[in-house]
Amino acid sequence: MAEKKYSVTVTDVSIRYRNLKSYSIKKQLFHRKKNEKQYFEAVKRVSFQIEEGKILGIIGKNGSGKSTMLRAIAGIFAPDEGEIDLHGHSVSLLSIGVGFQKELTGRQNIMLSGMLLGFSEEEIKAKADEIIEFAELGEFIDMPVRTYSSGMHSKLAFSITAILETDIMLVDEVLSVGDHKFKKKSYKKMKKLIENKDRTVIIVSHNTDTLEELCDEVMWMHEGVIKKIGNPKEVLDEYKEFMQ
Repeated sequence: MAEKKYSVTVTDVSIRYRNLKSYSIKKQLFHRKKNEKQYFEAVKRVSFQIEEGKILGIIGKNGSGKSTMLRAIAGIFAPDEGEIDLHGHSVSLLSIGVGFQKELTGRQNIMLSGMLLGFSEEEIKAKADEIIEFAELGEFIDMPVRTYSSGMHSKLAFSITAILETDIMLVDEVLSVGDHKFKKKSYKKMKKLIENKDRTVIIVSHNTDTLEELCDEVMWMHEGVIKKIGNPKEVLDEYKEFMQ
């Protein structure tokens, strides 16, 4: 029997945010006594593994730690405790509002995003026309990203991540954004990317139908911990019952 290969290993990860309401600059300046720092723990000692080529869905109500966990895997957040091991794989995060420089044009952001994902200038240039064509932004591709609507932003983000393919794809709620035609096209493209047995995908979504159709496993997060992980239908049925 072949030994299992893992692309993501999360071990005892905790991530905390400082509660700014408790932090007073005035107190810090005029009182020698140290302020007692208050933190919100978004992720609490979470551990899980994902096999190479598998698709994991993450579900949970708002504030459950889903997106924080995804951003930590992407390397945007560093865990306060624990470890995340990607076993040498390249990773990309597909999320609205992450990674674009608003003053740069869409075309310039393609180059920048590609470089941040670890691709060479030549590799990005070779794929740039395909990204631009898929994004369907027309003349807006040479306009600053700050002029884009959220739908246009998501089209460009999706196109970059879908065409500059990495070993691990992290998808945060973007399948539900954009016009109907693009939504259909991006869903079709996502299914094609997922069919590649060497690629590992993690999808954060509130859409239970999408997760049930696409995922091998679903992880339900609640208040920063894993409530259940396993068969998509079983986990999602329990989640739906809980949310009612």
